[in-house]
Amino acid sequence: MKKIYKLFAAASVLLASACTGDLDQTPVIGDTSETVYSTVEGYRSVLAKIYSSYSLIGAERGGGSADISSEMGQDMLRTLFNLQELPTDEAAYKYISGDNLGNITYMNWDATDVWVSDAYYRLFYIVSLTNELLRNCTDGALSGFSDADRATLETYALEARFMRAYTYYIALDLFGKAPYVDENTPMTAFIPEAYNGSQLYDFIKGEIDEIAPRLPEHPTYARAGQGAAYALGARLALNGEVYTGTSHATEAVEYCKKVMALGYSLESDFTKLFNADNDRRTNEIIFAFATDNANSATWGSATYLIAGSCPNDGDDVTGLYGVGTAWGNFSARGEITSLYDKENDGRFLFLTDGRDEFFTDAIETANQGYRSYKWTNLTDEGEQACVTDIGVNTDFPAFRLAEIYLTAAEAVLRGGQGMSRSEALELVNAVRTRAYGSDAGKISDAQFNLDFMIDERGRELFNELQRRTDLVRFGRFTTSAYLWQWKGGVIDGRAVDARYNIYPIPATELSANPNLKNELY
Repeated sequence: MKKIYKLFAAASVLLASACTGDLDQTPVIGDTSETVYSTVEGYRSVLAKIYSSYSLIGAERGGGSADISSEMGQDMLRTLFNLQELPTDEAAYKYISGDNLGNITYMNWDATDVWVSDAYYRLFYIVSLTNELLRNCTDGALSGFSDADRATLETYALEARFMRAYTYYIALDLFGKAPYVDENTPMTAFIPEAYNGSQLYDFIKGEIDEIAPRLPEHPTYARAGQGAAYALGARLALNGEVYTGTSHATEAVEYCKKVMALGYSLESDFTKLFNADNDRRTNEIIFAFATDNANSATWGSATYLIAGSCPNDGDDVTGLYGVGTAWGNFSARGEITSLYDKENDGRFLFLTDGRDEFFTDAIETANQGYRSYKWTNLTDEGEQACVTDIGVNTDFPAFRLAEIYLTAAEAVLRGGQGMSRSEALELVNAVRTRAYGSDAGKISDAQFNLDFMIDERGRELFNELQRRTDLVRFGRFTTSAYLWQWKGGVIDGRAVDARYNIYPIPATELSANPNLKNELY
């Protein structure tokens, strides 16, 4: 049975609007906050809301009773996919104009882009939820509970702080800066201070270092534990030079070693990490956003990854994906699929028959670009997990051990101390052995370099919402150092202005908060 948070009906969390003032407002929870925060169950329902806010947009099936108004009305994970994958060599969107994704696809966005705005306001909606929970976790607020209940609620507070740190990390990665608010921020008549990259980095790292040792080593599935916190630290530190101008490679190695010390292991079957039974893969999956059709049906999250990849331009292949409806939203671009050893790498999970690997026409052309079936709604037995018009039973793994292995290896190549080069190479080869099913996938020390690592991350972490971040870190996202078809809006690809390494703060936010500026835009 999949363990997943079910939102209590009395704890539907709503914000009045999506403007900047919401950053210093108290979310209205049920009838009154006093009612919700009078019981452990009430606190738990708010924590559930915080976790589910990455996959869901409202309290009703399919997104009804939306938490905030937004231009595109999609969940956080779907929005992140569009911002992290569509401008890169990984995904080619087929309905550009209808879904307002032309500027994202062609790297030509500005401060009025609807998807950029949606990402920003949904992130800070989640921050508002965490701050409200934490305001009700002070010693005074918890004094009326029993010792056992107070211990439970203190753990909830640690989990909320993790989710806030995770959310601020995404804001840092996308925007390079953000308004800073926490549980001590005044709730009215307050304009948040703008934190730059170094300030956000220090805040996130400080939260990780404080809460990680106090979180459970082996938490309930889909809840944050020590592994999730240290994995977030590893991802933050690996990209630290982008955010702060200073290398944090040694910190990345240290965080990776802390994750590995918790006893995780690679799943033997790569495909089972992305199917409808992937909640069983707790050996490798460190933290996931859990959804299922019965309790949390969504058009986004893994539903988008599965139905969006499933082609609707030819043969009926929905049985391969375990969904009843093929959306056909996106294909892979040829540059990413050409990185695989197509005959021997078990991660090459693409439909190729009748399709061209590269584009000769517009990016919307249906049969150009291979279709991925890495993500499915199939059980371990190969059966469709649920038959429905909306939603799948597949969870989204936010952190897994293979990423930690690759992060540690790259950090060593970038000068990180605390792990030898040979140890780092062993980690890469463990990932490669799993992919090939034999030692044939192993690389030599001579092959072990940064150029190899960016390609290997593309193969291993395909469509896991990391490609833009990786390409920025390697100096390949906006520059001519690496071109892919339709980069910059031309079929052969071209460099674009360096400002596109980050997204702009939405124009509506700039109008409301004079502390924020888009210097590059």
